[in-house]
Amino acid sequence: MLTFDVRIWGVRSRTSKSAPFQLRWRVGEAKHQQPFATKTLADGRRSELMSAQRNGEQFDTETGLPASELREANSPTWFDHASAYALMKWPKASAKHRAGIAEALAGITPVLVRNRRGMPNRAVLRLALRTWAFQMVKDDQDQWAPRREVLEPPADIAKALAWLGDNSLKVRDLAQSDNLRPALEALSRKLDGKRAADNTVNRKLTVFSNALRYAVERDLLTVNPLTRIDWSPPQTDDEVDFRYVPGPRLARELLGAVAAQGPRGEHLHAFFGCLYYATTRPSEAADLREQDCRLPSTGWGELILAGSRPEVGSGWTDDGKPYEQRGLKRRARRATRGVPIPPVLVQSLRNHLATYGTTPDGRLFRAVRGGRIRSTEYTEIWKEARRKALSAEDVNTPLAEVPYSLRHAGISLSIKAGVDPVEVARRAGHSLAVLWRFYAKVLRGQQHQANDLIDVALKEPQEAERHDDHPSP
Repeated sequence: MLTFDVRIWGVRSRTSKSAPFQLRWRVGEAKHQQPFATKTLADGRRSELMSAQRNGEQFDTETGLPASELREANSPTWFDHASAYALMKWPKASAKHRAGIAEALAGITPVLVRNRRGMPNRAVLRLALRTWAFQMVKDDQDQWAPRREVLEPPADIAKALAWLGDNSLKVRDLAQSDNLRPALEALSRKLDGKRAADNTVNRKLTVFSNALRYAVERDLLTVNPLTRIDWSPPQTDDEVDFRYVPGPRLARELLGAVAAQGPRGEHLHAFFGCLYYATTRPSEAADLREQDCRLPSTGWGELILAGSRPEVGSGWTDDGKPYEQRGLKRRARRATRGVPIPPVLVQSLRNHLATYGTTPDGRLFRAVRGGRIRSTEYTEIWKEARRKALSAEDVNTPLAEVPYSLRHAGISLSIKAGVDPVEVARRAGHSLAVLWRFYAKVLRGQQHQANDLIDVALKEPQEAERHDDHPSP
């Protein structure tokens, strides 16, 4: 227990050859003493205790130490604290967020060490941290615990975890900026050493900062040391590279190349159509159900997007499934997003329902063996579509490299068509700020349309004034 009730007595002599001087003090009702070989050492220690008392520190009744010294004496390693933080966050975090926390901590922890002598292979370290130290499983008491404490890891993983336990910095050491900067540099780089995207850096920095805030909450640090660091992540450009976004003609050719791949391609044609014509995310299209579709026989229809099924890996979900059922990205759990869809997609979805029906739970798209359609499956279809629709030269470029390129293409098409950016952002499930960050070049390219509208508005008062000056007879 901590208390301000402290009394420090003077140094006294005692009959001891090895330590003839003794310092005594009282904390609450508990008395403490410490022997010293010389009076100078005893006086020095007395000065430290007196200084802590003058600074308004509480003392611990059990050990007799000032709170600052107790904090240092009890400081766990960063490795142990990071594991505790991941465990604390696990129960209420989404599967995607759990994986994100583990990814961030796995990149930071290997550089927060006292020395690198005997450091295991980086790939082994990362695997050990991500899937054994920062991934949780239920123990025999049905409580969440780090996987390494419940299951026996392979020999190389166990060796890597033991090395980290022996060499990890103490949490108290992170109060020094020289120990923090390597972690900041690590989270700003990808595995290949290249600069990470702004969004990735900010996400990992948030995890690191929150873990340090948790150290303050646990009384392991007095303040979050990141607040004192003058550091900015490397500058990157998050804008979509529109040299490699397919235009309307190429998008249609790619969709045709998907449908030309036999029964599986025909089944996924409407799935890819949702990415382009409705600008859905793949995880949103994977969760699309018949009840979410308004498909009139003629004209425009509408999709009422209500959920998402992002892939995340079975180790991160509560039920062991490789995907998570959740609401729309960055929206309230039960929020929906209405997206008008053009007649071409309406007809494609009507044909799809007529031919394939739905899964038992009403979803439109399914994997070969049933269940949620996997990214590996639709990515293979997309790769083959690229080979069919692109020239040999373009196949080896990033042009329409991934299925998500269709979403970029659909959003770009809406902007170039003159749709209000606010409406474009709403349909895509973006904030306006995010739309500007990723599509600034396209948005700036539409300035001529705004200029024309302003020209018209400026001319109208002039025409009215001219008529006022020359009234009709």
